[in-house]
Amino acid sequence: MVPDKLLLTTPNPIEERLEALRELFPEAFKEGKLDLETFKQLLGEKVETGRERYGLSWAGKAEAIRAVQIPSSGTLRPKRDQSVGFDTTENVIIEGDNLEVLKLLQQAYHGKVKLIYIDPPYNTGNDFVYPDDFREGVRQYLRFTGQLSEDGVRLTTTPEEGGRIHSRWLSMMYPRLQLARSLLRDDGVIFVSIDDHELHNLRAIMDEIFGEENFLATVLWQKKYAPSNDTTDFSYTHDYLLSYVKSRRFNEQGKAVATLKRMERTEEQNSAYKNPDNDERGPWKPGDYTCNKTSEQRPNLYYPIIHPKTGEEIWPSRTAVWRYSRERHEQNVREGRVWWGLNQENKVPAYKRFLSEVAGVVADTWWEHTDVGHTDEAKKEFKSLFGEDADAFDTPKPVRLLKRLLQLSTEPDAGDIVLDFFAGSGTLGQAVLEMNQEDGGNRRFVLVQLPEPTRNPNYPTISSVTRGRVQKAAERIRSGDEKSAVRLLEPDGQDLGFRAFSLDTSNFKLWDGEAEDIQGQLEALVDNLVEGRSQEDVLFELLLKAGLPLSSKIQEQEIQGQKVYSVAEGQLLVCLERPIRAETLRAMMALEPKPLQVVCLDVAFSGDDALKTNIALEMRDRGIRFRTV
Repeated sequence: MVPDKLLLTTPNPIEERLEALRELFPEAFKEGKLDLETFKQLLGEKVETGRERYGLSWAGKAEAIRAVQIPSSGTLRPKRDQSVGFDTTENVIIEGDNLEVLKLLQQAYHGKVKLIYIDPPYNTGNDFVYPDDFREGVRQYLRFTGQLSEDGVRLTTTPEEGGRIHSRWLSMMYPRLQLARSLLRDDGVIFVSIDDHELHNLRAIMDEIFGEENFLATVLWQKKYAPSNDTTDFSYTHDYLLSYVKSRRFNEQGKAVATLKRMERTEEQNSAYKNPDNDERGPWKPGDYTCNKTSEQRPNLYYPIIHPKTGEEIWPSRTAVWRYSRERHEQNVREGRVWWGLNQENKVPAYKRFLSEVAGVVADTWWEHTDVGHTDEAKKEFKSLFGEDADAFDTPKPVRLLKRLLQLSTEPDAGDIVLDFFAGSGTLGQAVLEMNQEDGGNRRFVLVQLPEPTRNPNYPTISSVTRGRVQKAAERIRSGDEKSAVRLLEPDGQDLGFRAFSLDTSNFKLWDGEAEDIQGQLEALVDNLVEGRSQEDVLFELLLKAGLPLSSKIQEQEIQGQKVYSVAEGQLLVCLERPIRAETLRAMMALEPKPLQVVCLDVAFSGDDALKTNIALEMRDRGIRFRTV
């Protein structure tokens, strides 16, 4: 028996889907491949076969779909010098092309993210900078950012005539949204900022990817507090937030269960509750005792109620019957919830709804700038942190807007992960830090940003702005700066740091199927580690590809005189020593608690296949997954 090989490329999601289909429809597979005709027959009338059908298509859609299927062989290299509190923080900021990064996050973060917020390019003609060559992956990204070669590298935004082409924007967004969906928890929510340029197309592709049934709402955000008179025809004062849940939940009656939390009630809303009859249950508000159904639609709700003062029968209108059944009405009477007026002078009853029973307010779809901020506020917030360097980024979102999303979508103390893979200036990171300070929460963020160049030498890329903003916001909270609105809790014990990473090629030499020098490749791969990479570089690549998050706690141990990394309280043990001794491996598998996985270098066995086979057998017998790379 030989140990498993740790895959150095991300899994192909198509293979995973085919495996799921093979489990459900084994008879639809012939010689290992899906037989579409048999599959159609098995689904019967549920298959749409007509030539004319509703859907969104554009030039390049097939290639955009294939982009999801192309594995990534990249890695995320840790950058301690760009981090804050690297060894203790659970927050992550990643510099790199988000398509490749999203692929690399799949194994470790699949089904774990509670909230995704993104503010992608609006495709207005001067904000589209993402590489559109899906085939070369990380190497294309490195060329694009000038890290491999300057020949033919375009570091400017798409010119006006190209930025307005819907097809390129759709091809950029589609694979990223596909990958994002798989990272969400089943109850996870995604919010996407957009304007009128691509709202219609964004809705169409999100319906396709997330399912129309999982659409929550299109929120209108009032981004300006005053109209602009220098525009033509209309002054645009709002943007949109398109929201979806990964999977709608339903109760036993088939009614959708709320995905979002309710908003806290304001004093103005609570002031509508009075207590004219000094009810011991406290303030209450009268509610309508009728509904909008007719007597034909709800005959069981059309019945007479006896007036307690006059004794007469009170019938509802045939076009608006009672809201409650006879049995429920009798219960309401017993509980003193039927209100006829202070002196029982009303001819139609009302229902007493007590303030103590009201859970909160359902969020509406119109968000005023007075509640969530506006673009001018966002720029002032950014300038208050960066001062003279505020020109490094000119389109931030207000922190209050992002806090609203956190309030609706996350729990303070559940360790919820929030993700923004178009991180921009890092507003979401600041919002998470401040919300955690306000309510004592432990939310964690993952931010991803392309190193798009700026004109500011102090912050030469947008990704450096992302890191800078989060660091400055943390310093303000930590110092109790009077400019900070967050002073409700002491920062001691709160996570105000982040681990920084950058996208790069793998730390391991990979087989190139198109190379002509086969013998040279074989010789080079005898020792497959790339020169110049540190053990920490290698460790984080193995950690991520073993399915553990980038925020995992890492401890160095010495076992039998050799260095061993213990990840996530010993769930994963990694030894990168060369050669590795048998007593080290046996001591690793004898640890308590027992590790779930052990990974070491294949070259560490120096050709001792017998030792490798024996260790693989011993670890299998102990229920430990042993892999080499």
